[in-house]
Amino acid sequence: MIRVGVIGFGYWGPNLVRNFNAIENAEVLWVADLKEERRVLAQRLYPHIQVTDNPDEVIRDPRVDAVLIATPIFAHYELAKKALQEGKHVLVEKPLTARSEEAEELVELADQKNLVLLVDHTFIYTGAVQKIKELVESGDLGRILYFDSIRVNLGLFQPDVNVLWDLAPHDLSILEYLLDLKPEGVVATGASHYNPDLENIAYLTLYYPNEVIAHVNVSWLAPVKIRLLVLGGTKKMVVYDDTEPSEKVKVYDKGVEVYQNGEPNEHLYRFLVEYRTGDMWAPKLSSKEALREEAEHFVACVEKGLRPKTDGAFGLRIVKILEAATRSLKNRGQFVPLDL
Repeated sequence: MIRVGVIGFGYWGPNLVRNFNAIENAEVLWVADLKEERRVLAQRLYPHIQVTDNPDEVIRDPRVDAVLIATPIFAHYELAKKALQEGKHVLVEKPLTARSEEAEELVELADQKNLVLLVDHTFIYTGAVQKIKELVESGDLGRILYFDSIRVNLGLFQPDVNVLWDLAPHDLSILEYLLDLKPEGVVATGASHYNPDLENIAYLTLYYPNEVIAHVNVSWLAPVKIRLLVLGGTKKMVVYDDTEPSEKVKVYDKGVEVYQNGEPNEHLYRFLVEYRTGDMWAPKLSSKEALREEAEHFVACVEKGLRPKTDGAFGLRIVKILEAATRSLKNRGQFVPLDL
């Protein structure tokens, strides 16, 4: 039985408690939150769980095997560090930390103590992203050419981070998971229409070897909610629409063939281009809740000493990309090299 404590019972914490409470070989012992109304709610929903306004009570309880951190990003580092130093496994909300130096320290500490550090990049555990990963690895899509995503809605404006740090980690984590490539550099642009220090709309472009390119558009200032991703390959292309109630993933047998002297040559466009249009199909996806999948994965990693799919090193790479993108953003789209 893996016994856990949850720090933070605001937006995401209740989901963590609900999912870990439902796992047969896990038990939630504690919920910590600074707000009294959140502690009262947790106690009412789960009478058997202890509540506190002091996170240290959770971290220092010798019965607790793992600490789940669902707080604002500025608190991630100190809480995760304390938990790891106390010998606790840690699951922390995305992004891992606000600075890459802090993330590196947590990764090293977890490795030194042989503890599991999982970053809650939940989209990696969805049936949709898992299916797209299968398609990429099988070669059905051919060589990947580009990744294009849009993640926009009206709100929620965050008081402590800009839209890049709030929304882009979802798409960056999917990109990191799907592509077996390291970006060489990043360009980001955006605008702050209401808070001069926090951008509410941003455009992020990542450059990869072999002309692979990725573009991410995030915004808190759109009239509709859009969660759309397009992954283009030389053989087939994928569209992932997370707002679709069914058929979230569609695979299109569409593309181009480029010829030179009658021989296929995908790198030369100047002679003859033929367009290929085939069938579209929607693969069957797992309907299991992504957070439940992640929770079970975390417990399995703790029990068996496995490395999580979204481990600390994975989370660190996302933080480094966000930092580089922020530098580019503040310098009006300057290219910033990446060394991951």
